[in-house]
Amino acid sequence: MTQKLISIVTACYNEEENVRELHERVLKEMLSLGDYCYEHIFIDNASTDRTVEILKEIAAHDRRVKIIVNARNFGHIRSPYHALLQAKGEAVISVVADLQDPPEMIADFIKKWEKGYKIVVGVKEKSEESPLFFAVRKLYYNLIGRLSEISLIKNFTGFGLYDRKVMDILRQIDDPYPYFRGLICDIGFERAEIPYVQPVRRRGFTKNNFYTLYDMAMLGITNHSKVPLRLATMTGFTMAFFSLFLAFGYLIYKLIFWNSFTVGVAPLVIGLFFFGSIQLFFIGVIGEYIGSIHTQVLKRPLVVEKERINF
Repeated sequence: MTQKLISIVTACYNEEENVRELHERVLKEMLSLGDYCYEHIFIDNASTDRTVEILKEIAAHDRRVKIIVNARNFGHIRSPYHALLQAKGEAVISVVADLQDPPEMIADFIKKWEKGYKIVVGVKEKSEESPLFFAVRKLYYNLIGRLSEISLIKNFTGFGLYDRKVMDILRQIDDPYPYFRGLICDIGFERAEIPYVQPVRRRGFTKNNFYTLYDMAMLGITNHSKVPLRLATMTGFTMAFFSLFLAFGYLIYKLIFWNSFTVGVAPLVIGLFFFGSIQLFFIGVIGEYIGSIHTQVLKRPLVVEKERINF
């Protein structure tokens, strides 16, 4: 009987302290299953530390480890997605390099997959990270869940298993800047959700900053919701009606108290800044949608590869 091939995919950037342990834990987990063969694809986003060097040492002793080295840093969205599309397995499992996705859950994912689920995802029930940071993330998931036109998975980071049928559909979509978490929900296959407690990062520093988190947040909104655009229209209509009503009230009041009533400068200045702020906010929202369209139209490749090893 031919063993099924499982593809493990890991994106990394400056993770020299973690990649060796991750490889060992994945190897131990897959060998314990026994009935499957596997490949472990690492895609390196032009690390500036010894990550690539360590990965090459691992690959020299383990042919199941495959490496893609990018020509430059193509960001936290494009690089992992490109690696997923290179996987050849019957099922593809995404695991991050910082050890916050427990490799020990691979067996649970595969069990659910063998029961017929095309998508099996890990959902963060709790996290050992900063309570404030986890609360902000939870608030974001709730917000985008309310805005989205499809049902998104709360507290889902991409950690999970995806059947080959799912990956074939993703290849057909050909999105140059995909919101992977949303695409998985948009496909519509029945999925299994497995809760877990996310461990704290033990070594190294997170590569996410305010800009990358903001980029991910806006990508999720622009790709799966028209609510902000319609909110701009409704806000404009409401404010126009309110301004007309207020102007009519001022006119009546002025006619009644002609000599004693003066408008003053303060209401004019406050009103000017208020309406200016509203306009800038919604111009920014429209700009995000235009930027998303611009990225789609350019159709640039997800990444440019510098080197491949063990493929």
